[in-house]
Amino acid sequence: MRLLLTGSPGSSYAQLIAVLIVFVLVLGITAATTKWIANYQKQQSTGANIQVIETSRISNNKYVQIVRVGETYMVIAVCKDTVTLLGQVPEEQLKISGNVQSFRFKELLDKAVGRQSRAAEEPGESRDHDEHEA
Repeated sequence: MRLLLTGSPGSSYAQLIAVLIVFVLVLGITAATTKWIANYQKQQSTGANIQVIETSRISNNKYVQIVRVGETYMVIAVCKDTVTLLGQVPEEQLKISGNVQSFRFKELLDKAVGRQSRAAEEPGESRDHDEHEA
């Protein structure tokens, strides 16, 4: 026990570096596994007939969703225990973006932390410019 506590400063630095390397490896393996599982689940749930177009939160466990089923667009209310059809919407009345329900973890993390993504910045602006003003 006494030998572990009286190690040289060099060995404690080596232990710190070893722990950091193991930590980074575990993070890398976790990220790769998460990405693989997400791709697997995406392939399993991909269908040509049902697609969630947009979701809007009303309260903690209540949502309104626009869903495409075949060629029909429907508005549904999703609650904790029920799903209710509110009506149908003609496709001409919808503003549908090209990439529906595709989220990237980095974008969600940036939103959660409060940072803006590079894509959201106007051309000609740089992050360095914003940081110097603050």
